[in-house]
Amino acid sequence: MSTKSLAKLSDVPSVFDDFFKPWNEWFDAGFPQSPMKVPAVNITEEENEYLVSLAAPGLKKEDFKIDLDGNVLTISSQKEERSEEKDKKFSRKEYSYSSFGRSFTLPEEISQEKITAKYEDGVLKVRLPRNEAAKKPASKQITVN
Repeated sequence: MSTKSLAKLSDVPSVFDDFFKPWNEWFDAGFPQSPMKVPAVNITEEENEYLVSLAAPGLKKEDFKIDLDGNVLTISSQKEERSEEKDKKFSRKEYSYSSFGRSFTLPEEISQEKITAKYEDGVLKVRLPRNEAAKKPASKQITVN
């Protein structure tokens, strides 16, 4: 049974709609109540490297953790924010915690010791250079004798 059919029951009374609303929204839109969505990623192949661009506005470079375990590259972030408001008669504390993680299996041709990362204008760019042996040879025309 698909989740869409569960979320789109039209003959259910409105009392039940309100009760099931959080679950229906999760299945319809991929957990929209989560404080941080999984960032969009673009991977481009260039002549000498791959470029992974991860859109994560509002973060700082210190918020990212990039790990390499064998040939698996994992980009993650955990952010916790606290705010406290005190007045004469009350105090209010709010907490916000958000996190995400993305993992990528790297091809063998990547020179792992030369991987670099830079965060600028809300985009994390991870450069994955190819090792010298894997670089594409220059094109050449061979004459027939």
